[in-house]
Amino acid sequence: MKLIGITGGVGAGKSEIISYLESNYNSRIEYADKVAHMLEEPGQVCFDKLVKLLGKEILKDGKIDNAAMAKVMFSDDTLVDKVNDIVHPAVKDYFLKEIKAERRKKKIDYFFIEAALLIECGYEKIVDELWYVYASEETRRKRLKASRSYSDEKIDAILSNQLSEDEFRKACAFVIDNDGDIEDAYKQIDIRLGGF
Repeated sequence: MKLIGITGGVGAGKSEIISYLESNYNSRIEYADKVAHMLEEPGQVCFDKLVKLLGKEILKDGKIDNAAMAKVMFSDDTLVDKVNDIVHPAVKDYFLKEIKAERRKKKIDYFFIEAALLIECGYEKIVDELWYVYASEETRRKRLKASRSYSDEKIDAILSNQLSEDEFRKACAFVIDNDGDIEDAYKQIDIRLGGF
């Protein structure tokens, strides 16, 4: 089983790439964001720690309310790092357990992990390869306006908080050029996986 981390900037088209992998390869796909939300549910490993750190005002009907949590977190710069110190290691532990379980079962060929912060969180230490889904800033802006109706200001804010193209390229073993025709991106994947 090959373990591959998939990353890239917002609007690069990671969802389409992952959908293709899921449909065409004997694989399991995991999304770091979804795992983080699951681990923040009541009774899960992050719930009590986050409530203790941020206070009960982040709760709505006994569950963590993402909007309330974001409001509290971003009111104090130190809280973002503290939240990340709770959530990111828990997500990584979850992945390590699931990877071990899949290796024991020997039923899948690929285990893909999608996360915006794979590089920042040191996932190169646990995956066999990191893949970078690339699209130019111009293409990403068009996609974000069309699919999410984001304003230029919102896009600027998001892009300013992401790694540069050079940083992504340096950290990743394989770059999927998703700036043009999606079928071309699919061919690049098929060639790469045919080479394993």
